[in-house]
Amino acid sequence: MNTLTASPLARATASAALAEAAREIVEAGRFLSLRDAVPATSGNLSRRLDARTVAVTRSGVDKGELTDADILAADIHAPPPPGSSAETPLHLQLYRELPGVGAVLHTHSIVSALLSSLLEAEGGIVLRGFELLKALGDTRTHEATVVIPVFPNDQDVPRLAERVSAELARRPEAVGYLIAGHGLYAWGRSMREARRHTVALEHLLTYELEKMRICR
Repeated sequence: MNTLTASPLARATASAALAEAAREIVEAGRFLSLRDAVPATSGNLSRRLDARTVAVTRSGVDKGELTDADILAADIHAPPPPGSSAETPLHLQLYRELPGVGAVLHTHSIVSALLSSLLEAEGGIVLRGFELLKALGDTRTHEATVVIPVFPNDQDVPRLAERVSAELARRPEAVGYLIAGHGLYAWGRSMREARRHTVALEHLLTYELEKMRICR
């Protein structure tokens, strides 16, 4: 929505939507910070506002100390707004290509960075047999097999986005992916679901890393 030409009512509605999204993002930042999932100023968080617009954190801010002023509005069909993270295009891509996505959380936990680095050559992490798999999307049984794609880290974000897009087109059931040595992207239909997926995936990755250690 172009707020410069919109009616006063439309502008007020857009402002209220941004304020509500900012509240959810600030809460998510504190939640993830307490779990050591976004150390220093790492990570970025976003939430859909409408079919074309999302709210996203600005760059260089400790996610445990976010305020409403740290939340920017972004058009998913336009370049990221000034001050946003260089990785914002990865958020915008998910909102463009997956209309059901309502929120995206990017974490930098130890386990997501370490395990993705160890298994980068495999191109993915296969999870099966864990009861917690039922916390992911529409999975209904621990007997399911869930693959979390792992992509090589790449400072060329548009090129990385193309790789992500191609892989997710093959895995419409996916609710997250990893960037090797970097961290986790997880999403959901709402902020609540995105938080659940993030926590579940972080735990499942911890299980896998511990299993690798025990089985050596």
